[in-house]
Amino acid sequence: MNRQAGISVSKSPRDDIDAQILAELRRNARISLAQLGDQVLLSRNAVRQRIERLERDGFIKGYTIKESTGDGNPTVNAVLLVQRHDRMRGSDVIAGLRAIPEVATCDVVSGELDLVVRVEAPDAARIQAIWRQVSEFPGVRDITTALSLSTVIDRHVPRTATGLPPISPHPGV
Repeated sequence: MNRQAGISVSKSPRDDIDAQILAELRRNARISLAQLGDQVLLSRNAVRQRIERLERDGFIKGYTIKESTGDGNPTVNAVLLVQRHDRMRGSDVIAGLRAIPEVATCDVVSGELDLVVRVEAPDAARIQAIWRQVSEFPGVRDITTALSLSTVIDRHVPRTATGLPPISPHPGV
């Protein structure tokens, strides 16, 4: 399992060392304070203090894990671009999407489209079944589906029911 830090992008860190610490925590939130100190040329205690300040100032909002499917098989990811008949009264479509466990995210967007839905499934056949299910929802006018060939950037931080990233203890302390 790989741990990943939930890092705020609303502010910039105080200095280059803070930026280095944040970058390393994004790569490996389980790195020990001693190893992190070696990389940024600070003592373990100085790194701990900086991490505490970054947490207090809102740069680090939490720590979480990224789980594999467990069976060693990669998931198939797809994006469904959904157009609804009526944007203002299309909540039935969103309610239907909430009931599909493979729906990872759903964003209401402006422009020609109404919803951008990211689906993570064990195989392409399940993606097709989800597409069929969503296309049959009352209120869906059209769906365009794009299968992901590879993920080159993944900064997704899972959220709790409150919308905030889960909080766990300091790494390496």
